Amino acid sequence: EIEKAHADVYNILLQILDDGRLTDSHGRVVSFENAIIVMTSNAGTTLKGHGIGFSGNSRIAMEDRIDTVMKQLFRPEFLNRVDEIIVFTELNREELRQIVDLMLKDVEAKLAVENIRLVVTDAARDALAELGYDPKYGARPLRKVIVRKIEDELADKMLAGELKGVIGISVDVAKEDGEYRFIFDTL
Repeated sequence: EIEKAHADVYNILLQILDDGRLTDSHGRVVSFENAIIVMTSNAGTTLKGHGIGFSGNSRIAMEDRIDTVMKQLFRPEFLNRVDEIIVFTELNREELRQIVDLMLKDVEAKLAVENIRLVVTDAARDALAELGYDPKYGARPLRKVIVRKIEDELADKMLAGELKGVIGISVDVAKEDGEYRFIFDTL
């Protein structure tokens, strides 16, 4: 997150972005002519939820508000050297489900090596998406949730010998007392 960088980092970036090269204290020059510099920022993340969605007008309004925040955080000479600012929006349920589906393909591939087919119900996939989303961190916790709720359970079953001769595993979910319980059955 660039806004957390020391002022010296900004000065170095200014030289890189302006000249396409960086000279160190010993006079050595490093070329950045063919480099793409990507910086991330959480500037403006507190603005989400103020009538923002995916419609064109709200997207433009959000970008305008973020532009204002960026101008408050960064010097004009720094911002003028940035070619493009891309604003990312929160993931929606459908996008989270797509991420779950992609991550489960990895688990399916691991089981396929053992000739075991994995079938995860839509309800279980939705539950994983819900458990793996955090408003502050987005979908970052999703990998840990899939490991904890699916992969660890399957590994325990393999180690206990419960999957010997099994051609498939189905995973479903039930909600009990507000908590999700994942149910594993052999096919």
